[in-house]
Amino acid sequence: MLFNNRFKVLTCLGLAAISCTSNADTFSVIESKPISELWLNPGLYSYHFQKNKGLNNSNFGLGGEYRYSTVSSVTFGMFNNSDRQTSHYAGWYWQPIGLGQVRFGAVIGGIDGYPKMRNGGWFIAVIPTVSIEHNSVGANLMLIPNINKEVKYGSISLQLKIKIF
Repeated sequence: MLFNNRFKVLTCLGLAAISCTSNADTFSVIESKPISELWLNPGLYSYHFQKNKGLNNSNFGLGGEYRYSTVSSVTFGMFNNSDRQTSHYAGWYWQPIGLGQVRFGAVIGGIDGYPKMRNGGWFIAVIPTVSIEHNSVGANLMLIPNINKEVKYGSISLQLKIKIF
């Protein structure tokens, strides 16, 4: 029951992000302009597709995102992963498509800490991402694909963030 409620909350947040756009908004290519913003996040919450594996959904940690342009940012941090191990990550967001305040793209980067993936070592991941930011609050919604045939951690993950400057 609690699981279904969490999924409903994630769905509502995603729909709320899209509803921030007006009827006049259409998909467009975002012009790349320099900016300087630092965002911090407390990890993320995941809805795992494989419900019977006992995976950790509350992936708390500490991360940062430095947005240096209207379409790109770098990200770094650590969190308690699906296996309840510590993961570190570093990556690059590229989000060139917009719909109102919503940006669409992906993050590519390295991540470690998953015991069944390269014995906990670093590996590369590409994760489709939708972001919305308004004033000093924002959110990233990520579709995390299954890592490989043996290790299935696919999820929809929500990362809330706050702008420091």
